[in-house]
Amino acid sequence: MAPSLVLTGARVVLPSGVVDDGRVSVEGTRIVAAAAENAPVIDVSGHWLIPGFVDIHNHGGGGASFSGTPDDILTAVRTHRAHGTTTTVASTVTDEMDLLVRQAGLLSELTEQGEIAGIHFEGPFISPCRKGAHSEALLRDPEPAEVRKLIDAARGKAKMVTLATELPGGVDSVRLLAEHGVIAAIGHTDATYEQTAEAIDAGATVATHLFNAMPALGHRSPGPIAALLEDERVTVELINDGTHLHPAALELAFHHAGASRVAFITDAMDAAGTGDGRYMLGPLEVEVSEGVARLVQGGSIAGSTLTLDRAFKRAVTIDRLPVEDAVQALSVNPARLLGLFDRIGSLEPGKDADLLVLDADFELKGVMRQGEWVLTPPQLA
Repeated sequence: MAPSLVLTGARVVLPSGVVDDGRVSVEGTRIVAAAAENAPVIDVSGHWLIPGFVDIHNHGGGGASFSGTPDDILTAVRTHRAHGTTTTVASTVTDEMDLLVRQAGLLSELTEQGEIAGIHFEGPFISPCRKGAHSEALLRDPEPAEVRKLIDAARGKAKMVTLATELPGGVDSVRLLAEHGVIAAIGHTDATYEQTAEAIDAGATVATHLFNAMPALGHRSPGPIAALLEDERVTVELINDGTHLHPAALELAFHHAGASRVAFITDAMDAAGTGDGRYMLGPLEVEVSEGVARLVQGGSIAGSTLTLDRAFKRAVTIDRLPVEDAVQALSVNPARLLGLFDRIGSLEPGKDADLLVLDADFELKGVMRQGEWVLTPPQLA
């Protein structure tokens, strides 16, 4: 049983705003209005308390992949937990359908065990024109019967499927996903503005890493970016690592979508939390140099080596976002998108005790998940 405790003196980010000299009480695995009288009080003055991060698009970390063995999956999950991601959706990459079906079964078991929050299938239903770090030979059209195979294999644990909705069967598959309560995400797409709008009307609600792996915004052919930014039904993923997006692109997204419609993601691959070297992303070999992952063949960017603590610090220091907006993009919005905001995403009584302690420079100093310290703050060391 997780212990009771009270954290005091910090700047606490709540749904209502920032509270100076605030306090958060924990009883067992939950945040409570008031802890037991004998609960230890920990002074974290000079620090920030924010909700744990929620990553809806992550392929691995710590040298391991979500396309690997159970041990690999746990290694990746724990790597990102140590960097503040208390809730992770495991993303697959394009592979043979039978391998994806088998992996879906494995990932669904780990979802049932509470290690991950569900499965995101990125590929194989994507455009060969915008394949990025996916094997073109393994791509296929998003025919509903094929999409249904993955949904069924996930045993109710599929959270999201990324589709190039302009391909044959794409819009019908969006409708299928919506009917089954699975997020249809538009990405790795060569769609026009009109095709994208049609898919949104059919039920697509997420832009997979907006700007990346899709046509650029044009003044005569605005393409998917304009349609995704302008529609209030769509949450846009952004990879805030300084490589995938120019700061002006991030500012454009926040200006048009607003803080309530942005979800920062890692799109991390195995090298996140480790270092440079050679790695595999599905069947493709990746070279990581100075923290940037690229395919050995062709040089396309191959996911990221990002962790969400770095994305948060960059957002509030380099991008100059208000802390509340960064918390919304890293915790509140993805929790809402997953239908989990009643349990996670904010520091409110009754929710899971998933919280982070950061110093005045926004360096991560403590990670608590469900009342247990994953990374212990110096005050308790």
